[in-house]
Amino acid sequence: MRGDDHQQAHMFSYVAPEQRVPQDHPLRAIRKIADVVFEGMSSEFDKHYAQIGRPSIAPEKLLRALLLQALYSVRSERLLIEELDYNMLFRWFVGLNMDDRVWDPTTFTKNRKKVLSEEMSERFFAGVLEQANGYGLLSDEHFTVDGTLLEASASFKSFKRKEKEEKGPTDDDPGNPNVDFHGEKRSNETHQSTTDPEARLARKGKGKEAKLSYTGHLLMENRNGLAVYACVTEATGTAEREIGVAFAEEISGQKRVTLGGDKNYDTHDFVKKMRELKVTPHVAQNDTNRKSAIDGRTTRHEGYQVSQKKRKRVEEIFGWLKTVGPMRKLRHRGTEQVGSIFIFATAAYNLVRMRKLITT
Repeated sequence: MRGDDHQQAHMFSYVAPEQRVPQDHPLRAIRKIADVVFEGMSSEFDKHYAQIGRPSIAPEKLLRALLLQALYSVRSERLLIEELDYNMLFRWFVGLNMDDRVWDPTTFTKNRKKVLSEEMSERFFAGVLEQANGYGLLSDEHFTVDGTLLEASASFKSFKRKEKEEKGPTDDDPGNPNVDFHGEKRSNETHQSTTDPEARLARKGKGKEAKLSYTGHLLMENRNGLAVYACVTEATGTAEREIGVAFAEEISGQKRVTLGGDKNYDTHDFVKKMRELKVTPHVAQNDTNRKSAIDGRTTRHEGYQVSQKKRKRVEEIFGWLKTVGPMRKLRHRGTEQVGSIFIFATAAYNLVRMRKLITT
């Protein structure tokens, strides 16, 4: 018997969002871990709000919404708020009932800037790692370091000379003028972006195009491929090795640890610093045009070959951050804001990875 196409809206609904989400849905495990972290951060949240006045967006709800933005590749906060209005799964995860009114996008952004500082992102990241350590998922012996370029939210046309004005536009569109770059040498010493002054012109390798960028850095433990440290710096030619040394200082201690890396870390200064810190440098040999800083003292051991296989998993984290995160093209400006979003997105990756490790 054919059913009727009856479309009259019901006045009341007796089904809660909790009942509509399957018990084995991946977001259930992620929310369980995140809620434990938020509970531990409650006292920190209190410091950001006054004791009187109108209630603001609950910081736990705001951060859950930002987790959804990272997990579901929502390209903007305005679109995130729009989806919260009609997506029952999103409402359940954030903690909104079906009758609750969603927030204004501008209000959401202002609250995000206040709550999700770089310090709060680091606290959330540390809380997720504490949960991972409780499940026995972290290694304290073998690590991998790497960095990647993050394309800044600034166009190449905004990269103008610091001292004198650029050549004027050749058309009548001041919002998107034609700029002739031919015959002009551009560098970070002489030019600066007017849109994002902290962005730097950089390229990943020979033959690659130069873009206004930041550098995102990760330290990964090799047992399960979880990120244990994350940060963002200006894109300089030596930023990866400088942060690599800083990461090594964090993991060095009473016992010997290993630190894997790609050929970019195969320099005599970096390897020497690692050995001073009692960190075994398991970096790939770069002997194309010069003698490698890594010799038989390191490469003869079986552990070196294992580190060379494991270190490639850090690219999976960068790949997730850029394709799902989404961090390929940044939406924020300034090292501090970009760093807070990068650290928070890396924590989101850890949550996804932890869910798979815990349930298998």
